Amino acid sequence: MTLRLGLGLPQMKQYGASHDVTAVAREAEECGFDSVWVFERTLVPDEPVDGMYRVPGRPWPETFRHVADPLVTLALAAAVTERVRLGTSVLVAPLHAPFDLARTLGSLDAASGGRMVAGFGTGWSRDEYAAAGVDFSRRGELLDEVLDVCETVWGPGPSAYEGVRTRIPASDVGPKPAAGRVPVLLAASNDRTLDRLARRADGWLPSLTPHPVVASTWAKIRELAESHGRDPDSLTLVQRCSARITPKPMGGDRRPHQGSVGQIVEDLAEGVAAGVQEAIVDVQAGSRDVAELLDSARELYAAVREAGM
Repeated sequence: MTLRLGLGLPQMKQYGASHDVTAVAREAEECGFDSVWVFERTLVPDEPVDGMYRVPGRPWPETFRHVADPLVTLALAAAVTERVRLGTSVLVAPLHAPFDLARTLGSLDAASGGRMVAGFGTGWSRDEYAAAGVDFSRRGELLDEVLDVCETVWGPGPSAYEGVRTRIPASDVGPKPAAGRVPVLLAASNDRTLDRLARRADGWLPSLTPHPVVASTWAKIRELAESHGRDPDSLTLVQRCSARITPKPMGGDRRPHQGSVGQIVEDLAEGVAAGVQEAIVDVQAGSRDVAELLDSARELYAAVREAGM
């Protein structure tokens, strides 16, 4: 199997919100990448309620202090590309009004000729939920509502729905996704979220997950999907990799996807062995500007293909 490769689009402070996004999107397509991706971070509080990823006392990285809106960024990329898929890894779905989000994603898919991939998660920051006026304790229920509303709005219609946040009277809603729906991937880790994924999603979006855990969790997802009457081979595993290239190999207990290009390629090969079908390499945090980001992306792409993946 050839590993599909995605590239993270530039959203951080050191990048221009228009020219750099379009330059990276064009180059990703010309270089041969299969997809381009965005992530969501809405704010960085001076005194966070939660440490990063809800780890007590863990500081938030400075790179989170300025993250361009993910859907605006994808719209810019869509306008200057023709082939690459356009993905979110991930949108914190409950922060968004479900009806508006479903319409925006459907419109982006229609405008791009069916290239959208919607990656959803529930997030971990209570501060972000407070800023959006959303109850953090109900985040799982609210994600289910987003999924319900997307199915309703993307379907042939008329669309009608009544839930916790959303009431849609029987209505025509368009434009519709090019293929009738947008593929949905979910970030998931515990029993409840894995079961939701197995029942409702098109695949899994792990990030910062050790490869042995990726392998065991993927096996569990496939078993759950089969128990729900679904074909496990219809699901896809897309891993987001925060990559940082160093001039020389790193020793000691380095983090995965950090080190020399050779070390990162070895990490990606471990991912393939664990079941990863597509890897999103995001080098924006460790790059000083768009030129350095593109150099790193080209180097990684060439090295992965030379390695036979």
